[in-house]
Amino acid sequence: MVRVTVLFSVALAVLTACGGPSTPSSTEDADSAGHVISQAPLDNLAPELRDAGSAAKTMTYASRNGVNDAVSHVTGTVFVPKGDPPKDGFPIVALGHRTRGTTADCAPSLSPDLGGEAATVAALLKAGYVVTVPDYQGLGKPTEPDEYDFHPYLDSTTAGYNMIDAVRATYSMVPGASTSWAALGALEGGQAAWAANELVDNYGEGLTLVAAAAMAPMANIEGLADAAMAGTLNPDQKLAYIAYLSALKDQYYYDFELDDYRRGAAQENWDALLSCHDPAQRRTLAEQLSPDDLRPANPEALQTLRGYFQKTNLPQGPTKAQMYVIYGGQDSVIPAAWTDRALTEACKMGDGIQIAFWADKPREQIEPLAALGWLNDRMKSIPAANDCPAFLAAHQP
Repeated sequence: MVRVTVLFSVALAVLTACGGPSTPSSTEDADSAGHVISQAPLDNLAPELRDAGSAAKTMTYASRNGVNDAVSHVTGTVFVPKGDPPKDGFPIVALGHRTRGTTADCAPSLSPDLGGEAATVAALLKAGYVVTVPDYQGLGKPTEPDEYDFHPYLDSTTAGYNMIDAVRATYSMVPGASTSWAALGALEGGQAAWAANELVDNYGEGLTLVAAAAMAPMANIEGLADAAMAGTLNPDQKLAYIAYLSALKDQYYYDFELDDYRRGAAQENWDALLSCHDPAQRRTLAEQLSPDDLRPANPEALQTLRGYFQKTNLPQGPTKAQMYVIYGGQDSVIPAAWTDRALTEACKMGDGIQIAFWADKPREQIEPLAALGWLNDRMKSIPAANDCPAFLAAHQP
């Protein structure tokens, strides 16, 4: 299925690097993709972040909801490297963060170490990139809240829009920034980077996506539905599955019957299973859930759930820029065979992908920085390898 997108007007007004909250000049401006609604200095930072850059800000910006195409207000952070910008400006890296939880207070912008992404941001700054970390819709505290205050967890289209619009907003906030940018992320962030690469051809006007790197991406996730029906979900899969069910209820409130997919201990501990404040407790609660607590109520409910997963599975369409995918053989949420299916479909669409399979690695050990050298080479216009022909030959049915 090819994504259908509509071109949005792009507001790229240059803002002062040190200004306070900005005020939209009109309703039309406020609804423009990537428009900066407000910005403020970010002071509560881990030392490694504070020392690595010359400026750090939080922002609220306008983006697009992939569920109904409405405008949503998204928060994020922007970091500027030290030194003078090169002739063509500092390239931008949009970093898609990993999942900590799906409630608003789980946003990286509310955490001094960006929810565990500080080391990656610091390394990117030292490499000469402006870095933006979108919180994704529904996470964080927008200065102007809107009605779309839910986090559509694993909705790849929304995540992709949020990534691209974070770059638009960042370009307008940083006078020394370039229109050239890269998408990078792991896990949920890997899905976001991949989705942005698919969407950018029709949605990335005014920007140049040079490359995208998706580490252990949540690409083909449909298998979670069948595993829930079979009662074989492991604890990590249960947590991802629960977060996805909760997001579906928020997105399709009148159409999605949540209680067709949860009961017993899952229903009783639902809020605690979604929180980011006590990961150990979440894990313990997930381990205690029985297969029946998360089993679809009947074959019709299973088929409905498969349909929702298919809507957000990757790929949805061909990508625009060179892409790098690293995935592991010991991933506790997305088995390698699921990612194999996503890569096979993408390669058949004509994508150019450099592929690395780390057979002995779990998802936690596939860090975004594994792609830094690869990104640096792409920014120097060095072509990437395309492993698709060999990958397809090796994965013939």
